[in-house]
Amino acid sequence: MNRQNISTGGKWEPVVGYSRAVRVGPFVYVSGCTASTPDGLVGKGDLYAQTAQTLKTVVAALEKAGAKPGHVVRTRIYLTNIAEWEQAGRAHGEVFGAVRPATAMVEVSKLIDPDMLVEIEADAIVPDAK
Repeated sequence: MNRQNISTGGKWEPVVGYSRAVRVGPFVYVSGCTASTPDGLVGKGDLYAQTAQTLKTVVAALEKAGAKPGHVVRTRIYLTNIAEWEQAGRAHGEVFGAVRPATAMVEVSKLIDPDMLVEIEADAIVPDAK
């Protein structure tokens, strides 16, 4: 099967050696995304805003790989404060509420930037277009 590496041009992709997403056949794997944008971190101190931006990044990576939110079968949500899970859950539900992928939401001690509150990964399967 052909492998397609999707890059967003982020400064850390070549340094760390990763792709924003990878598609192999019908399978799409989106790396952990945060609310970081070329203009800086969106929603500093606001978990809902960071989650919404993070999900925009996830959806953009899916689209570059030829997938849609409806193709997502699993997400993983990493929070620095699990007590605020409802804010992240609400934003996740706004994107995936009708899809209802398998998911995990776990607390981590910290992310790469101390102002980042959430990181999300996604896996999708794009059905054959036949």
